[in-house]
Amino acid sequence: MRALLVEDDPDVRADVASALSANGFVVECAEDGKQAWFLGDTEDYDVCILDLGLPSMDGLSVLRRWRSAERRFPILILSARGDWTEKVEGIEAGADDYLSKPFKIGELVTRARALVRRAAGHTSAQLECGRLILDTRRMSATLDDKPIQLSALEYRFFDYLAHQADRAVSAGELAEHLYGASESGDTNAIEALVLRLRRKHGSGIIVTRRGFGYQIGRGPGAADP
Repeated sequence: MRALLVEDDPDVRADVASALSANGFVVECAEDGKQAWFLGDTEDYDVCILDLGLPSMDGLSVLRRWRSAERRFPILILSARGDWTEKVEGIEAGADDYLSKPFKIGELVTRARALVRRAAGHTSAQLECGRLILDTRRMSATLDDKPIQLSALEYRFFDYLAHQADRAVSAGELAEHLYGASESGDTNAIEALVLRLRRKHGSGIIVTRRGFGYQIGRGPGAADP
């Protein structure tokens, strides 16, 4: 999952980015409001953690601009101020959740995960996709009721597909959401990853829909057309 973290405090930014990365997110950071607005307006994210007290453009203004431009990714607001009127103002501007500073990093990660699940129409931390079941709290997976070992990249691949329900996802979209901005992910890397996963877990675990993209296989008879 691709997360945009907007926070001007370098220590807070580093701590939150580290926690999100450790929990399966690919994190991109912005230090001020103008940079945040540009990234959110031009890139696709699965969730945004947005501080309100930002230089160059405040968080509420960034939020309002995104929503006016119909940018619909879920947004978790952070604020050093616990004023309930600010919370109401943020929610009315289009935020999906709110945390006051200081906060527990674990709570932030849990809320970010929940926002991603909710946006995809899932209510449980356990995602069932036919033979494959992902536990997003433990970042673990079972195939045919047996645990399987996945690298961080392999887990992110299945996690993203599982959140897309029955929609086929293109290699280009997968590359955007699986690799950070500093990494060299492209469609060739995605194709190589799919081949590796099929060798390890069987051809039916990932289905290719020609012209559309990839989906998780739903049954023992599923295979690459």
